Amino acid sequence: MLLPISWLRDLVDLKNIDNDTVEKSLFSCGLEVEERKPAAPDISGVVVGKLLSVEKMENSEHLQICHVDCGGFGKDIQIVTGAQNIKAKDRVPVALHGATVYGRDGKVVTIKNGKLLGVPSNGMLCSGEELGIDDNWFEGASVYGILILPEDSEPGTDVKKVLDLDDEVWDISITANLPHCQSVFGIARELAARLDRPLSVPDISYTAKAKGDEAVDVTVEAPDLCPRYIGHYVKDIRIAPSPRWMRRRLLLTGHKPINNLVDITNYVLTELGQPMHAFDLATLAGKKIVVRRATEGEKITTLDEKEFSLTPDHLVICDSEKPVALAGIMGGLNSEIQPTTTEVLFECAKFMRDNVRHTSRALGQSSDSSHRYEKGVDEYTTERAMARALHLIEELACGVITDTHIDRRANEHPVPTTITTSFEKINRVLGIEVPRTTVVNVLTRMQYTVSVNGDALTVVAPGYREDIEDYPDLAEDIIKMYGYEHITPRLMTPASITAGGYSREQRDTMRLKEVFVREGFFELINYSFFSENDLDALRLPDGDPRRNVVRIQNPLSENYAIMRSTLVPSILRILSHNQKRGHADSRFFELATRFIPAESADVLPVEKQTLCFGLAGEDESFFTAKGIPEALAEEFGFHFTYERGEQPFLHPGETAKLLVNEKEIGYIGRLSYECAEDFELSGGVYVGEIDYAALTAEFSHLVRYSPVSKFPPVCRDLALVTDEGVTCGAVTDAIRSACKQVSRVELFDVYRSEQIGEGKKSMAFGVTFTPAGDEALTPEAVDKMVDKILKSLAFRLHISIR
Repeated sequence: MLLPISWLRDLVDLKNIDNDTVEKSLFSCGLEVEERKPAAPDISGVVVGKLLSVEKMENSEHLQICHVDCGGFGKDIQIVTGAQNIKAKDRVPVALHGATVYGRDGKVVTIKNGKLLGVPSNGMLCSGEELGIDDNWFEGASVYGILILPEDSEPGTDVKKVLDLDDEVWDISITANLPHCQSVFGIARELAARLDRPLSVPDISYTAKAKGDEAVDVTVEAPDLCPRYIGHYVKDIRIAPSPRWMRRRLLLTGHKPINNLVDITNYVLTELGQPMHAFDLATLAGKKIVVRRATEGEKITTLDEKEFSLTPDHLVICDSEKPVALAGIMGGLNSEIQPTTTEVLFECAKFMRDNVRHTSRALGQSSDSSHRYEKGVDEYTTERAMARALHLIEELACGVITDTHIDRRANEHPVPTTITTSFEKINRVLGIEVPRTTVVNVLTRMQYTVSVNGDALTVVAPGYREDIEDYPDLAEDIIKMYGYEHITPRLMTPASITAGGYSREQRDTMRLKEVFVREGFFELINYSFFSENDLDALRLPDGDPRRNVVRIQNPLSENYAIMRSTLVPSILRILSHNQKRGHADSRFFELATRFIPAESADVLPVEKQTLCFGLAGEDESFFTAKGIPEALAEEFGFHFTYERGEQPFLHPGETAKLLVNEKEIGYIGRLSYECAEDFELSGGVYVGEIDYAALTAEFSHLVRYSPVSKFPPVCRDLALVTDEGVTCGAVTDAIRSACKQVSRVELFDVYRSEQIGEGKKSMAFGVTFTPAGDEALTPEAVDKMVDKILKSLAFRLHISIR
């Protein structure tokens, strides 16, 4: 939220308090100043000058020689200008040597002394454009020529002071738990309580001077979504520009001045945090307002000329025939204020924040009003804001206030929030002893009504604090004002100091991630939701369990409408994103949760930790992908076996199940060409997905010592002829079980030909033998081991040596 510090100082007596102290005080209240920016950061060295004389330059049709009194900067400075709208005794902005202003292209330029047609010119007279302002900021600033300043402007004065450009605008972050602070007055109220300084309350007095129109009426058909709606009829409207002070404040807070009527609604929004709207009564059929749910397919065109198709989930403001506004978001184009408007109905209402948020997200339409409603607007401010708007109507003389005032509320007799607690409870929440007098003083400064009876405390919350529920809320307000610096860091009562460290599960997770990093992978953290289109792109059939998903009731968009039942689409999207940006070779992994719906809607979904990895590139193959689970198995002391597998989105000839102790826990494979095209991927793309709980169940945490052999291992290559249906995993297991001194088995070639025979294939393995004792492996001993392996393979799998 943008806030001019001058406006804040007008509301709170901050005499002798500098801006740094104000910023720290706001931070103590939970209001962080994200940026402090001067109102005119690029303008410097420009002062008021009094024109002593203006004379035509010889040999020039349009240039004039001016002699300027700039006070302490020079009593007679010669400046040449081409402007024709100046005369002697005018006060004008003068950019002296070294000054910075805006050029014609909007860029900052530095003024230097020079010559025009050989005549010295020691500066420049400035227009409004060169100072970055127009008529909305200062009358005459948009004139083609030099800006004429007020006659009482003192020569030599910084022009920013004369034009009120010497202000500072703060960008303040308003968190969702401080809805009462989303206005200038709300922030001022909080600051005044923190510093215990007087607060100036905006004037809300007005007088109804004319009889109203009995035909004007308001009906609220959805009180659950609109608990309060106030309308007031104003006639004899005179549309004109707003006064300079209002336009200036609106500009500094990010609003464009339009006319006095519209500016009043924006001013009240900014000052008090209450969204308002003004309907041209001539456009309201039947002079009626009806607050209701939209009908299915009902249309509305908003002020920004966007058309929306509505549903009963959306709340609309209608006349007797049609919608004229999206409740809490934006008015309709068919009821906007026109230069010919003579009668208006002011609207001030409280709409439920969840409905405004849902409508805003569903339609993709937001505004300053919707942002405030989404955090919460209270009924108390609704009433005061209407009175403030009517006061401004009267002050600016832009209409006649009638006695037609309509107030529709769901609760005719609201009861203020009353909390009965004790000093002891509040101190227990804070963990420190706050003096009782301080507690009472702080709550009183924050406009609570407080009564004390011994240790008991009865507190009535102010009307604008609808967020207050119980004594912890009071404790929060007290410590904000008392100061967090009073809290002494200490251990909780039952706590004790421990050595700390990671749990076994945390250490296992870090080791697993280190394995992936060693293999050249980068870790991903994706959203936990994706689109139904992602499942379609995977070619998942209707009966696939991964089609059974958890749906989000209020998604950010259709692309994030369901919770992830598999991590594969997220990995593929990231691989595609990198390929499009020139990173053809990529490796990523993600350890995250996938969600499985429970049988009953009353039961939370099952959350399963899942490990997913993907790799893409010209050098990637099934074997490089298979190397990832192999590296995990080697790190954690277990063994994978592999069987031919099937997945709808993987190539049928390059897909394998991952098994541990004959239990399937995952799969790896190459992405099919059709899916690769849908995800806009090229080259070899491989993915794997593993049940993380099943994987960690196989981790070995027993540390065994085995001495490093003094003798080198021996490697032998075996080319084996097998049936086509025999898998690499089956052969690997048979080799390992046939000889205990086999430390590594690696497939490095698969060959098929007519010589080998139909239905047969040749598989070449590299087998590593490691000495088990203090003796080296002799060729004879290795031959015996190989012979034993071949006999076992022939007996178990009918495999022969090639």
